[in-house]
Amino acid sequence: MTPTEPSKISDTKYRFDSFTNGHSFTGNKKGRLPAMGWNSWNAFGSGNTEALTKAMADKIVELGLDKLGYKYVVLDDGCYKSEREDGKLANEPVKFPSGFRALSDYVHERGLMFGMYNDIGTNLCAGAQVGTCGFEKTDAKSYVDWGVDFLKIDNCYYLWDNATFSNPENAKYVFAPNLRQIQLKKGEFCILLNADKGFLEGRGASLKDGYVTGIGTFDGTNTGTTPVGPMSSELVFDIEAPETGEYELLVNYATARQNGTGEWLQVATGRGKDTQIFYDNLLPQTDSPESFVNSSPIKITLQAGRNKIRLMNHRRQENTLCSYSAMLEGLNEAKPDHEVLLSLCEWGKTQPQNWGYKVGNSWRILNDITFRVGRDGDPGFGEWTDPGTPSVTSQYNKAVIMDEFAGLDKGWNDPDMLMVGMKGMTTQMSQTHFTMWCMMNSPLMLGLDLRRVTKGDELYNIIANADLIALNQDPLGIQAKRIFTTSTNGNNDTPITSSDKAYITDCNRVDILAKPLADGSLALSFFNLSQEKKTGNFSADLSLIKNFLGNKLPADFYEASTFSVKNLWTGEKTENTSGTFCVNSLVACGNSTFRITPLEK
Repeated sequence: MTPTEPSKISDTKYRFDSFTNGHSFTGNKKGRLPAMGWNSWNAFGSGNTEALTKAMADKIVELGLDKLGYKYVVLDDGCYKSEREDGKLANEPVKFPSGFRALSDYVHERGLMFGMYNDIGTNLCAGAQVGTCGFEKTDAKSYVDWGVDFLKIDNCYYLWDNATFSNPENAKYVFAPNLRQIQLKKGEFCILLNADKGFLEGRGASLKDGYVTGIGTFDGTNTGTTPVGPMSSELVFDIEAPETGEYELLVNYATARQNGTGEWLQVATGRGKDTQIFYDNLLPQTDSPESFVNSSPIKITLQAGRNKIRLMNHRRQENTLCSYSAMLEGLNEAKPDHEVLLSLCEWGKTQPQNWGYKVGNSWRILNDITFRVGRDGDPGFGEWTDPGTPSVTSQYNKAVIMDEFAGLDKGWNDPDMLMVGMKGMTTQMSQTHFTMWCMMNSPLMLGLDLRRVTKGDELYNIIANADLIALNQDPLGIQAKRIFTTSTNGNNDTPITSSDKAYITDCNRVDILAKPLADGSLALSFFNLSQEKKTGNFSADLSLIKNFLGNKLPADFYEASTFSVKNLWTGEKTENTSGTFCVNSLVACGNSTFRITPLEK
């Protein structure tokens, strides 16, 4: 049965304050490299079929892509009946007549692994009313019975989020009420503090006409929204308590079921391990966002002396984590010894880089990369750069500054599947796009109709570049760091103070990325994000590399006097004795990528 309200969260491991504690949930294994395979969405949209899927599996083997690491064959949206049968998922009979178990067996017989798709909401993005919400354990058993090895789980029609495809009234779960003042009482002690006596933490909230509005989780799906930094806001008061004990807190508030204003309020004192959540509930709705009333008394405990009282609503993030974890728990309960890799397709809405590692192997950082998906006989269309769409460069601009969140002990930032082979993508764009994903340890999920690929042709030579794939699958598992950019300004003309963390949307630039490798060598990429040729001296010397990578590279690297330098696209090998690695020109949308190995001290 579909729930109508999110459950109370009593387990602290699901709460916001524990998101960055480094502890993943039972059944979510770590130490796995980014997934590689093929996904049906970019190639066929919801028009994928059993026959097409079999053809793709056959083609992976025929081309030898399986030997390069491409092992997952994933059914995306459009594979289920539009409604459940006896409460269970069922195959769409025209497109998948043999059923999912038979298709899974076909894929497994070819030495590959079988993947499927669902959604944490009530519906799938294409509309089928078969989302996992309220059916997590039932669906988990089905996936285990079908031999599923990989699950991509989307975030459409989610009940407790007011974003895409959802009811605007769900803002009541997403945002806190407008807050005008608090009152604190204990015996004869009583203080009244207006909102402007507190201070705001995070992004999104603001002081307006004497009250604070917009407390909640900032939506990270916009292409202009930075993916780093605190994305949830809080109103915090410093309180001097005369004595230790229980106090009554009254909050003067107003609600509305609209973007930025809701009914869920969390109240806490303390930080980190000392955090105590005293209240976590929906407040009664008021007549309007400006009709302020007092809450019922909220009993909290304060210590004598200075205390922090935090008013917040992190439930958007917490609810999402709980929904994804419900599937993980269901899979673990159904078959604990069967590993299913979870790909969280949350679109970066609630900053999953802060919590995705708890349940998944990867997490999407932005909306879908495609401008238009394909169908049988139509390769679809992709964008290199467009400020209004999640193009190649939009995805890259976010992912490149998120290296701190990725790793074998966490998981991987996912800028969505590859657009190699789609209309709008030149060979040069596709090469650079593929290189970016390899350098950033992004999952390598092919999104093209593989029947268009012939061994040795341009498309094959991109997706089968073993040297580039080796960077993505390097056992050290370190996402490349940007160590230099020619851009001088970030968003809104803000000066760049640290090239590795500046969120830059202007693509008229050259970036240099550096990636330590397990054998003590270094991958170095020069990316021209512009659609015009760039000339000049673009270089990185040992001191610059050391400044950003430090002990992630062995000391021998910095002490070497001679280096072997291999161009990973041309195969050309040279020696370098200067310790300065440079290129003098880059074609439009081009890259030069090298593997640099120390030879002598």
